[in-house]
Amino acid sequence: MPTIRLKKGRDKSLLNHHPWIFSGAIDAISGQIDPGRTVDVISADGAWLAKGAFSPHSQIAVRIWSFDPDEEISTGFFRNRISRAIQARTLPGTRQDFSACRLIHAESDGLPGITVDKYGDYLVCQFLSAGAEHWKTDIVRILAEQFFSTQSGGGLENITCKGIYERSDVAVRTKEGLLPATGVLSGDRPPESVEIQEGRLRFCVDIIKGHKTGFYLDQRENRAMIPEFSKGAEVLNCFAYTGAFGVAALAAGAETLTNIESSATLLEKADENITLNGLDSFRVQNLAEDVFHTLRRFRDSRRSFDVIILDPPKFAESQSQIPKACRGYKDINLLAAKLLNPGGILITFSCSGLLPADLFQKIVADAVMDAGRNGQIIRRLYQASDHPTALAFPEGTYLKGLICRVW
Repeated sequence: MPTIRLKKGRDKSLLNHHPWIFSGAIDAISGQIDPGRTVDVISADGAWLAKGAFSPHSQIAVRIWSFDPDEEISTGFFRNRISRAIQARTLPGTRQDFSACRLIHAESDGLPGITVDKYGDYLVCQFLSAGAEHWKTDIVRILAEQFFSTQSGGGLENITCKGIYERSDVAVRTKEGLLPATGVLSGDRPPESVEIQEGRLRFCVDIIKGHKTGFYLDQRENRAMIPEFSKGAEVLNCFAYTGAFGVAALAAGAETLTNIESSATLLEKADENITLNGLDSFRVQNLAEDVFHTLRRFRDSRRSFDVIILDPPKFAESQSQIPKACRGYKDINLLAAKLLNPGGILITFSCSGLLPADLFQKIVADAVMDAGRNGQIIRRLYQASDHPTALAFPEGTYLKGLICRVW
């Protein structure tokens, strides 16, 4: 097997089972290695460390498959890892009152670059690294073997599927030297709208054109907390996407709901979700506007709310963008703090994995203080439990949120 030797002193992270090797840590490469091919990784003194997938175009030059020298990286390896990931989502005691979830969460499930989400009867895959792309055919075949059935799978207790669809259309693939890829991988093409269930709520998901793989599954458990604060409240849902947070608030008895989303098309989907759940649309105002501009307009007109939800897109794609991202988070949180009624609730998130949780908390604290208000954290929020974080891979915790009471 081809071998990659690390520079002296650059093996500490691997000894701690971190799954990434950056290009700057590599001292020598034995021969020509095709992208995605499995390589042995050795220390500067020749000690074997791991097996991983080589990516010559990326700063993350190797993503580790295994730290076991006796484990062969083969179809059997992927079958075992995939089965382990799925079983973890279906163990006795795990929640079964939803029909959509993440089945494979990349590095944290020991499968770097591979994401698989389930929406009702369809699986949606992302292959985001050279190694994932190299093994794509085998992985799809394994998924088809495990999931295809003539039955219809509503919940996780009976996981089946009618089709497997690819949504590898994200920018990170270009860093791996890969072109975007979408389309049917096996079985049937998903319909334009797939209905999913979250507890008592239902949502329509656009697998083919929606954000990420179609829906923000990582917010499922955070959406379940919305009813605690929403009954009788005037709720402002910023960066609403297809309105899932707003639906949760309205279903819990919110007095009014205002959704702000730059895309009018997405707000039409939000209306569909309100109708799907039999909720009163006359209590809803949808604004197809820029959140930053609208919050300033609300501030100038002295409009106020009892609950404000801020779930913006990723503001930082690289370390160089962190300062600009901090300013963006500071701006929207400061404006929101000014719009809250005394004792109001601010539910604020950052999905920028490069932004540390302690820095995000400081930004929110500074924003509330600069708004002339006081606040307290009453709950910390993270991604849903089907988006786990491997202990050796803290980067896996990308979503962080705070529920704050503001006076």
